[in-house]
Amino acid sequence: MHQMLWARDLLDDAQGRTALLTGAARGIGSETASLLNKNGSNIVITDLPSAGPDAEALIQSMQFPERAIFVPASVTEWSQLVHAFKEGIRVFGRIDIVVANAGIMESRAVLEVEADANGDPAVSEEASNVIDVNLKGTLDTLRLGMHYIRKNPLTEHHHRGSIILVTSTSGYFGFSGNAAYVASKHGILGLLRAAQPLAEKSRIRVNAIAPSFTPTRITAGFGDRFEKAGVASNTTAQVAEAISYMTLDPNCSGACCLVAGKFVRELEHTRKEVLPTWFGEDLLEALAGFRAIIQEMNGYPLPPAAPQN
Repeated sequence: MHQMLWARDLLDDAQGRTALLTGAARGIGSETASLLNKNGSNIVITDLPSAGPDAEALIQSMQFPERAIFVPASVTEWSQLVHAFKEGIRVFGRIDIVVANAGIMESRAVLEVEADANGDPAVSEEASNVIDVNLKGTLDTLRLGMHYIRKNPLTEHHHRGSIILVTSTSGYFGFSGNAAYVASKHGILGLLRAAQPLAEKSRIRVNAIAPSFTPTRITAGFGDRFEKAGVASNTTAQVAEAISYMTLDPNCSGACCLVAGKFVRELEHTRKEVLPTWFGEDLLEALAGFRAIIQEMNGYPLPPAAPQN
């Protein structure tokens, strides 16, 4: 596995870029916004309207507050997300970097079926909300990021911009038991992999970050157990640094870095190295023919739309 090592002066490339970050009023998002701004980036903070006071306080704390704006937007509302991108472009001219950071975790166990008012099995609104924010919200942020960034001219590194998808160690493992959260974070890795053909064609670098336990609002209440057990957790600053380096590294594309304290390991490209052991050479050879045909067709042929009733 490959430990990621970046030259400190890579952050110099943040100068003059414009970054749009979702869920950025607090936690990992706010720390990333501050770091990019400190190194000369324009910042578009998007978060729920209720996060407005936190977003404004964040802007005032930045090194260059005049180079940051807050645009209230929910990633579950397409029109609001479109407005955030358009407002960032109106104010700063273009979007170079997108960090799809917005995410929530269920507050009730979604695999446990509760009864509704009639005594029947109740739908899990918790599960729907988590999937809508974490997976669909990330998909829509990715779609809009690629749509607007592909209009940019090529940089000196021969790409047009960069997108980071925030997943989690829960995107690779499921031991936490939070079914909706785990499923959504696994789904983000699917988006990372599925986006690569169009991203490469559009000269956009799409990567992901997978933090292990990081004290934020959604993990409040049990972080002290890790500390008492001597298990190192991340700081939001550590994760923000990894995000910033990934988004600026011209050689980083199609990667996912797992951040666990001092460890910053790339998992996607190294995953390919272990496939012969994991799958077996014979199975890989059998699947290679299928993959070659799909690539010849420029992707899986899309079926007719499914009936709605």
